[in-house]
Amino acid sequence: MRAAVVVFPGSNCDRDLAVAFRNEGFQVDMVWHKDTELPQGVDIVGVPGGFSYGDYLRCGAIAAQSPVCRAVADFAGKGGYVLGICNGFQVLTETGLLPGALLRNAGLKYICRTETLRVASTDSVYTQGYGAGAEIGIPIAHHDGNYFADQDTLDRLEGEDRVAFTYATNPNGSQRDIAGIVSQNRRVLGMMPHPERAADPVHGGDDGLALFRALGGVLAAA
Repeated sequence: MRAAVVVFPGSNCDRDLAVAFRNEGFQVDMVWHKDTELPQGVDIVGVPGGFSYGDYLRCGAIAAQSPVCRAVADFAGKGGYVLGICNGFQVLTETGLLPGALLRNAGLKYICRTETLRVASTDSVYTQGYGAGAEIGIPIAHHDGNYFADQDTLDRLEGEDRVAFTYATNPNGSQRDIAGIVSQNRRVLGMMPHPERAADPVHGGDDGLALFRALGGVLAAA
C-alpha cells in the first residue's frame, strides 16, 4: 500500500499524517506543492492540516491552485482515494472535490481541544471500522471550521448518506453539526477534526485509529 502526503508551505500536520499511515503498513511519499505529478502506484493521497500559504486570501484557496492539487484532482477523478484533514478539508472544498466551504468559527476564536464526534455514516472505507452512531473523541484545532453549504446541498448530503461525522456539541457553528463529508463516490473524505492526532494510545486517545486501520485493510485487500 502506498500513500502520498502533500506538503504546502505552512503545512504542520504532514508528518503526523505520514506516521499514522506508516503505522498501518503504508509506504509514504511526501509530495511537494510544486510537484506536477503524484508518485506511481499511489493508493491514497493525504492532504494534511496546517496553514497552507499562511491562510492568505482564504484558507486553502491558494493551495487549491498549486500544481500538485491539479494532480490530486486528476487522481480523484479517476476514482482515487483522498483524505483531507482540517486545512486539507478546506483545500478540497476550494478545489471543488467536495461541496461547501469552511467559514470563520461562529465564536470568532481559534479552538484547540478534543471534541466528541458521532459517526453519522459507516458507508465508506474511512468510517466502516466504527459502529453506526458511535461517539469518538477526536482533537480539533482550527479557526475556520464552520461548515457552510446551501440548503439543497445539505439536504443532498444527508439524503445520500454522505455526512461522515457530526459534532455531538457543535463547537464552531457548522451547519447541521457537520464535521466531515464524503464525495459522491465515497472515496474522498474531508473532515475538520484530526484523527491522526488520536491514532496511538500515547496521544491520550486512539479513537482515530479505526479510520486508518479500516482504510489499510480495504486497500491491502484490493
